[in-house]
Amino acid sequence: MTKDVIVTICGLQNGPETDGEPIEMIVSGEYFYKNNKHYILYDEVMEGEPQVTKNRIKISEGQMELTKNGVVNVHMVFEENVKNITHYYTPYGSLTMGIDGKKVEIKESEHEMDISVEYGMEMNQEFVADCHIRINVKSKGIKEFKL
Repeated sequence: MTKDVIVTICGLQNGPETDGEPIEMIVSGEYFYKNNKHYILYDEVMEGEPQVTKNRIKISEGQMELTKNGVVNVHMVFEENVKNITHYYTPYGSLTMGIDGKKVEIKESEHEMDISVEYGMEMNQEFVADCHIRINVKSKGIKEFKL
């Protein structure tokens, strides 16, 4: 995979107070591999906010970590069959977030990586939704021909 990548993130939440509408974001990012871990870095601009949020995804076998620094601040750990607790800091206050990992799948080829994460989400110890995140990372400028 090249250093310069295109990152596509698609998220879906299904719960009592969520509508199940998918959310998709496509951004340019950077990729590198270090100490048997994949790293993906990208910036996120939130609507109505002048500040950029820096995002770092770290992937290893059976685990994905997402760290956000900026408008919101959080370090989320997604592990199969493990529940992790974190604090989600927003401009409006802090929430305690539970992430109940169900499945983390990683498929990779020379110029592309697909990550699929399924988890249950809690906010302040209340179930919010069953969630699914799909992340596709592709080398920028590489054209693959499929027969």
